Amino acid sequence: MDHLFDLDSDPEVMRFINGGTPTPRDVIEHDLLPRFLSYYERFAGYGFWAAIDKATGEFLGWFHFRPPEGASPGEVELGYRLRQAAWGQGYGTEASRALIRKGFTELGVRRVVASTYADNLASRRVMEKAGLTLVRTYRTTPADNFALYGITRPDLFDGDDVEYALDKADWEQQEAADAQPAGIPANDPLARS
Repeated sequence: MDHLFDLDSDPEVMRFINGGTPTPRDVIEHDLLPRFLSYYERFAGYGFWAAIDKATGEFLGWFHFRPPEGASPGEVELGYRLRQAAWGQGYGTEASRALIRKGFTELGVRRVVASTYADNLASRRVMEKAGLTLVRTYRTTPADNFALYGITRPDLFDGDDVEYALDKADWEQQEAADAQPAGIPANDPLARS
């Protein structure tokens, strides 16, 4: 719990979550952590994962891969939150790709979605590097999360959101293209041998 509290106490980490306000410890303990843990009970193979630096054992943040509320079967949501020290190091892309691979190869996932505020360019770049593409820009007011995350100025979140997605067939094409030897086009007869 201390790691989650430290993560959510960084105003820059929370900037695109609630405008930079730290999440109170009691909210993490009584609301967020039980919500995180409930995914393991309800959905085998899905949930939240801690990102830990292999060399130091340091907590870097978390990733989630879970069925979103009201989604069609076979659709899961990818999300992440990392400490500033982990930004720009490739952790977001690496872990996102690993979860996407797990979903498509082990869990029967047909579509992965992720969303963020349109202004969160770093998060959008992670989604793109993980193979997701922009599917829509939309406007929402996440009123349900206002109280949970201590949002007292909803007007700060009156902007566009973006949704990215990746279907299994597109992922398979990306994987095949990545497996091609450099300089040989996929339609070259040598590529099939």
